[in-house]
Amino acid sequence: MQSDKVENNISNKIIGCAIELHKNLGPGLLESAYENALAFDLREMGFEIKQQVPMPFIYKEIKMDVGYRIDLLVDDKVVVEVKSVEALAPVYFAQTLTYLKLSGKKLGLLINFNSKILKGNIHRIVNNL
Repeated sequence: MQSDKVENNISNKIIGCAIELHKNLGPGLLESAYENALAFDLREMGFEIKQQVPMPFIYKEIKMDVGYRIDLLVDDKVVVEVKSVEALAPVYFAQTLTYLKLSGKKLGLLINFNSKILKGNIHRIVNNL
């Protein structure tokens, strides 16, 4: 249970940071702009951030590089998938869950910055390991 508290605390800080970022930048930028700005702000807050983390796909004990990449990995605990799209399609939720499963992480955030108000466009995704 202690691990859940740590992940929830991290995710709450990420969400607050993302909302503040969105207030400053608004919608309409590329995903890479939001990703880099969010990574910068989170580092400023003292978090360890890894960007574009490659995720190998293992099939029949063979490691295959199929191009999966986690946008942000925060403190090696929370996966953040950054989007800037008109609407979040179901495939984005599945993609985030896949990243959680491949990385063995429990909690992910799917954030769509291309919206007037960010609050309703932040989704917590849990991998029930």
